[in-house]
Amino acid sequence: MRHIGHLQNQAQGRLFGDFLVAQGIRNEIEAEPDGSALVWIVEDDRIPEAQAWLEKFQADPGGVEFRDAATLAAKTRKAEAKEKAEYQRRVRSGKSLFVKFGGYGAGVLTCILIGICVVVAFYSKFGGNEDFVRQFFISDPGSADTGFLPEVFQHGEFWRLLTPVFLHFGVLHLVFNMMWLYQLGGMIEARQSSLRLLLLVVVTGIFSNLAQCLVAGPQFGGMSGVVYALAGYVWMQGKYDRASGLFLNEQSVTILLVWLVVCFTGVFGPVANYAHLGGLVSGMAIGRLLAYLAMRRPE
Repeated sequence: MRHIGHLQNQAQGRLFGDFLVAQGIRNEIEAEPDGSALVWIVEDDRIPEAQAWLEKFQADPGGVEFRDAATLAAKTRKAEAKEKAEYQRRVRSGKSLFVKFGGYGAGVLTCILIGICVVVAFYSKFGGNEDFVRQFFISDPGSADTGFLPEVFQHGEFWRLLTPVFLHFGVLHLVFNMMWLYQLGGMIEARQSSLRLLLLVVVTGIFSNLAQCLVAGPQFGGMSGVVYALAGYVWMQGKYDRASGLFLNEQSVTILLVWLVVCFTGVFGPVANYAHLGGLVSGMAIGRLLAYLAMRRPE
């Protein structure tokens, strides 16, 4: 939240605050001891727009665009209250069976996914048990069969399209991915549903695995492609469908995008970069599509 300026009196502050609400710009008006009002903007990306409106308001507080601010703000607040009520219906009621962290708690599916990753990591000796790991690759690099993904399309081993996400090749690799899976998966499962999370993991996991395989070959693993997909999904849902109850702050988005770019430089060695990119793109696409469909639903 950032301070962008002040107004001469609190009446102007209330009027301008209402106008900003009507424009979808969240704000706070702070009363000063001398009777003036400070204007604070909640979301950084709306600051330039708010500053432009403030300049117009300061030049002409009685301008036609500001006259119906209170009425329009009332309608906006009513719509937001309706969205909040819709969100409340989506939130799980009752106490979770699992310990809660970060405000969400890990649902059953999130815990199962983390458990599978941990068990596979230790049983595979973080990639050291080659015979075991080959069963999880999207395609066995030692196979004599020819063609694209012969195990999948010739032998019907369709699970290989997803199983690379459960492989991890180091403690930090596992811990980093599980932390993000816990936060993002727990948020989606708590605020939407376990089924939604399951479908996201399966669809984006397959998409990110295929993207990596097509570009760099079948020897890779990790949940990071799915993590990027979940991040992209939450990002788009929070941006375009507030009733979804999902939100990813700008700092987290920046960290994930910077990490994506840095890994492409090769400074950290071999990384499944195209799984990251494929996951992010697919997650964003699904999140944006579902937000669009939610906006078109009749009230």
